[in-house]
Formats: sequence, C-alpha cells, structure tokens
Amino acid sequence: MDLAQLLPTWLEPFLPSRGAVLLGIPLALGWALPSAALAGWLRTRRGVQTAYTRKLFHFLIISAAGAAQLAWGLGGVTVFGSVVSLVVLGGVLAGEGFPFYEALARPGDAPHRTLFILIPLVTTALGGVLANVFFAPFAPVAYMVTGWGDALGEPVGTRWGRHRYRVPSLAGVKVTRSVEGSLAVLVTGAAAAALVLLGMGVPLGAALPVGLACGAGGALVEAFSSHGIDNLTVQLAAGGVAYLLLG
Repeated sequence: MDLAQLLPTWLEPFLPSRGAVLLGIPLALGWALPSAALAGWLRTRRGVQTAYTRKLFHFLIISAAGAAQLAWGLGGVTVFGSVVSLVVLGGVLAGEGFPFYEALARPGDAPHRTLFILIPLVTTALGGVLANVFFAPFAPVAYMVTGWGDALGEPVGTRWGRHRYRVPSLAGVKVTRSVEGSLAVLVTGAAAAALVLLGMGVPLGAALPVGLACGAGGALVEAFSSHGIDNLTVQLAAGGVAYLLLG
C-alpha cells in the first residue's frame, strides 16, 4: 500500500517524493552544515555575540526553507526541515563548548540554554506545518516574515535597543525586548513578505500594502509572545494576514 494512503488528507502534501529525498538531503546538508559552521566560527573564533550568530543561522535556514517551498513545493521543505533539525540536534548533543551549540545557546537563557534551543526548533516546525495547513499558499510569507523580521529584531534590539519592555517567558528566564527591535521586525518583515508575494505573482500594488500588513501583524504578535514561541506565533500571524487579505 502507498504510504500516502495511510496518512490523513491534510498530511499528504507534506510527503516528499523519492526524487525530493534523493536530491533534497545532499542539498540541505550542503546548506545547513556550512551555515552551522559559520555561526559557530563567528561565535567561538571571532567573539561575535550569540544574539547575532543565533539569528544569522535562523535567517539562513528559514530563508532557504521559503525558497525551497517556492521552488520545489512542500515535500522539499519537509526534507530540508528534517535535515536541519538533525543538524541542530547534533549541536545540542555535542553540548556546551561545541562551536555550533555556543552559537545558538544564549548566555542569558542559563541555566536553561538547551531548552531555549529545543523549544524554538519545535515551534518553528509547528508554525510551518500550521501555516501550510491553514494558510496555504501563503506559508512562504509566514516563513520569510519570521526568517527576516524576527531574525533582525534581536540583533537590532541588542545593538540599539533603548526602550525595553518585559515579555513572558518559560522556565523563569527573565527576558526583555525593545521598541527598536520590534520596529526592525515590522520593517524587515514587511519587505520580506512583499518580496515573497511578488515572487508568487501578486501585483506590486497589492504586494506592498499586504506585505506591510503582514510585517505589522508579525511585529505586533512577536512583541507580546512568550520567549521561545515567537517563531510559531509570528508565522501564524503573517500567514494569517496574507490569507485574510488575498486568500
């Protein structure tokens, strides 16, 4: 019996073809491993703060996921995401002192540094699944608002954030965000959404205002999301706005 026949209908699009598996695994490894190595090198060899190295990896991976879906469909993203998850889990298993682990594990998340690698990994994957289930075909918008907007928010807040506010967090870790970082999420997320919509064939006159609305929705939700789950909430907000306005 075909494996697709055993799956619920909503899961069938996530099943990759044999060709997607054979081609996607080496391509995903060829992207994820150098991205991880770059982030680890910057953190441990160049002394770049985790706020930057973590979000660099985030930017590279989620942007590639959006491009993969536009190019090869949802099955390609399933392969890519699975490979990236294994790479991240490998870094977690290597533990403290391993360059890639140190690139992802914020010092401020101690003593729960590993937890705040694993939770975003799960919530990112869950956000991608839910965006495809409920807001297709606008899931790439959800990816890119998160991949660009949320990725820039933390570094901007770290470097230029002056107006800070507390946000809820798991495990008792004290976390603040900044108005400056939230504005970066809005502007960059809007640009990312507009570019994806243009790539999907949406006319410029619609792509720009809808992109702005997606960026604003992502920034607003990110500002109030609990530390560690914003990769889920931002994807749902951005994908939902695009679906509401263009679906």
